Amino acid sequence: MSVEAPLPVKPSPAPQPAAAEAPVRTEIESLYDKYVVPTVNRGLTLVRGRGRQVWDDQGRKYLDLGGGIAVNSLGHAHPAIRETLTKQADVLIHSCNLYYNEWQGRLAQRIVELTGPGKVYFCNSGAEANEALIKLARKFGHESGRFEIITATNSFHGRTLATLTATGQEKIKQGFSPLLPGFVHVPFNHLAAVEAAITPKTIAVQIEGIQGEGGVFTATPEYLPGLRALTQKHNLLLLWDGVQDGYFRTGRWQCYERILQEVPGGESFQPDAIAMAKSLGAGYPMGAMWVREPYQNVLGPGSHGTTYGGSPMACAVALTVLDVVEKEKLMANISARGEQLKQGLQKLVTAGRIKEVRGYGGLVGMVIEKEEPGSVVSRLTKAGLILIPAANHTIRFLPPLNVTAEEIAEALRIVEETI
Repeated sequence: MSVEAPLPVKPSPAPQPAAAEAPVRTEIESLYDKYVVPTVNRGLTLVRGRGRQVWDDQGRKYLDLGGGIAVNSLGHAHPAIRETLTKQADVLIHSCNLYYNEWQGRLAQRIVELTGPGKVYFCNSGAEANEALIKLARKFGHESGRFEIITATNSFHGRTLATLTATGQEKIKQGFSPLLPGFVHVPFNHLAAVEAAITPKTIAVQIEGIQGEGGVFTATPEYLPGLRALTQKHNLLLLWDGVQDGYFRTGRWQCYERILQEVPGGESFQPDAIAMAKSLGAGYPMGAMWVREPYQNVLGPGSHGTTYGGSPMACAVALTVLDVVEKEKLMANISARGEQLKQGLQKLVTAGRIKEVRGYGGLVGMVIEKEEPGSVVSRLTKAGLILIPAANHTIRFLPPLNVTAEEIAEALRIVEETI
């Protein structure tokens, strides 16, 4: 009887490190994974908010000084906003723009009184407001064959096809070619570059007073009057993107008023059209475009439109926001809290913990050199403070207009301990 040779024994594999287990996804996260288009990398799951505080699905509390990216101008669940939403829902939520509604007319009047003689077009977002600026310029220049708009490098104007083309950041344009023709980008705060870019096809210059997404870079007091004189010399429109830096965020109605407040004659500066959104509705989706008197009727019936823009509900909320800002003296508050914040952060600059502080009021940028902003924001979130990253190694503080001195002090404590 033959005996079969034993099978060769395979050597045991070398020990391998245990694979890290993927974190368990919550039910809400799983729903997003399965049903929501992944255009954003998300973090927390927020379930409620009150004042400047929010809570996640694990019951953890955070100080929210990101403000929904400069949207929550009165914080969360402000009693006046809650009351308006409840009352208006019982009266009239929506009526399309084929009809008049009282609230839209009264809100337009308030915006004109704050800005200057002109008229207001209402829409639903900052991108739509900037799109309206672009269409205004093109309509104005149509008969003369002018259509090109000069914008600034490092700018951000939105993510529609026209507004991302207007934006001076290449990273958001990848994969969307061919882009809309008619935009030229020049360095920010560089008058000579603007003048050199003007051609017989140029119709407008479009800028932000503070480049929020770009890293909180502020227009210089010399740049703005020079830009106004240059556009008037060449019969160009000066288009102002005040979506993030406007609406009292810097302690004034529009940030050019803050930038020029100590410049002789600065009070006379005025763009030809202004895009507004974000803080305008304090969380209710809303946008608007103010147009200066000489150009207020360029967009006539049929030339532009929106289904939801200027709805009774949106305008009632925005009117309430204006009332609260005035009643609670929030322009003065956010100006003071911004100075408190900048002074506190400046101590970290002096100590070598951060590189620089930029901005005004409720739009302040903290520049980090040695680490990516997203990573720092993540660590700050774990420590209980919500902020917003930006380009150029910058982290944005975008607190509500009614943030308190105690909350700013708490934010500074968390930043110092974390960084």
